[in-house]
Amino acid sequence: MDLLSFSHSPLSLTAPVVAILLAILTRKVLLSLGAGILTGTLLLTGYSPLDSLTYIGKSFVAVFWEEGINVDSVFILLFLMLLGVITTLIDISGGARAFGDWARARVKTRQGSQLLTVLLGVIIFIDDYFNSLAVGNISRPLTDRHGVSRAKLSYLIDSTAAPVCVITPVSSWGAYIIALIGTILATHEITDISAISAFVAMVPMNLYAVFALALVICSAWMDLNVGPMRTHERRARAGELYDARKGNPPGASVELGRSSKGTVSDLVIPVVTLVVATTASLIATGGAALSEAGEAFSVLGAFENTDVVHSLVYGGLIGLAVTMVRMVRHDLDGPAWSKAIIEGVRSMLPAIYILVFAWMLVDVISSLETGRYLAGLVSSSSLEPGYLPMILFLVSGAMAFATGTSWGTFGIMLPIAGDMAAAAEISMMLPMLASVLAGAVFGDHCSPISDTTILSSTGASCHHIDHVTTQLPYALGVAFVAMSGYLVMGMADSAAAGFTTALVVFGLLLMLFRKLSGCSASPEDAVLVKE
Repeated sequence: MDLLSFSHSPLSLTAPVVAILLAILTRKVLLSLGAGILTGTLLLTGYSPLDSLTYIGKSFVAVFWEEGINVDSVFILLFLMLLGVITTLIDISGGARAFGDWARARVKTRQGSQLLTVLLGVIIFIDDYFNSLAVGNISRPLTDRHGVSRAKLSYLIDSTAAPVCVITPVSSWGAYIIALIGTILATHEITDISAISAFVAMVPMNLYAVFALALVICSAWMDLNVGPMRTHERRARAGELYDARKGNPPGASVELGRSSKGTVSDLVIPVVTLVVATTASLIATGGAALSEAGEAFSVLGAFENTDVVHSLVYGGLIGLAVTMVRMVRHDLDGPAWSKAIIEGVRSMLPAIYILVFAWMLVDVISSLETGRYLAGLVSSSSLEPGYLPMILFLVSGAMAFATGTSWGTFGIMLPIAGDMAAAAEISMMLPMLASVLAGAVFGDHCSPISDTTILSSTGASCHHIDHVTTQLPYALGVAFVAMSGYLVMGMADSAAAGFTTALVVFGLLLMLFRKLSGCSASPEDAVLVKE
């Protein structure tokens, strides 16, 4: 079956545009993803129904099997199921309720519960997938008690996952980006700065990540709720944490009954074990790869060469084993164990369905060469060099939004940005690379087909499209801040001027959000939601 090429055609944008617009208009994620897959497949096969069905079938199988087990996707799905079972067992043990009781005595306000979530998001920085799922499961009992909507929780999680990972050298993201930067510097014979030094120097230039973190901290501190988030927060204060009309959200389990022997340790020990075991696995798999290559061990080198998906599963299995050992004292019989495991897996099925469809759509988008088309628009332009950081930010954002992958955008756009900087103005190399990183995270944040966005809604147990629509105003606001900074950064050829401009615009944005927010802190802040 020969596929048509659309690398030079705006038609390559059709599939992601159909999926994203339908998701926003209909709020039916699976239907929208399916429509995007079908649209793209028909284009690729020249509108042949038979060839389209064949392609879709192969794409579905490839998620699980491609010349052997597709480890990258299968292990992510396996980790989701492991986490679902762990969460269900913790709930049955009474650990989640006990943690809620313990935290209620110490964290007495909505503000405090949100700030604790942000703090956990910053601390658990090793990987965005793990961050999204772990922080959600730790924080949810507390934010639920204080009437914080699941939509707000998913925003707090998502905005402390990728933004933290993309500016942290010792993370799966940091290691990947440093490796790319090293290749770009070597290609253009830049020897006066190392790859890791360049990465660190780019942190204050990564305006979207920096100010997304600043806004999420302010949103937690000031209880800023703008756009659709106001509705969700108003309902949450009345006891409706998510839209029940849409059914149970991903990550939610049915009521299986809770043990009266539950303690805080029933939640803390499994979660700490999960975090420690996963971190150790990331370092161990990376260290093994270094050893096989005959290279000396280093923590940064281990993260650069780590096997994320295997490490997640290893950590999940160890976390599950510890959770099951602790469950022995709760006297579960055989049927109760079976039901807990089945319901734990079932709670993750909505997220699994969405992920599988999203991966299939990403495969279609890759075949359409949407990223190459967008990259071609940039590389073929003859723009004033001063505009390039802002243009690269916007194009990288559009690419990540359309393709649902920030890592894929990094891989395509960073080398292009390096080539353009070398040809136009070498002093703009780091600002232009930073603008690509910032744009990719921005687009990924907004995209309903992004796996990290999907996992953030799963970790918070929030309906996916609710997370997308409520996060959008915050993401767009920070994007405007970043655009302003990159425009000045390019025109003035000064990173300091760009950051200062972004800081001023951020202050204005904060004033606007405080004015628009409909749920600012009040004496009602201490009212708890009954279980």
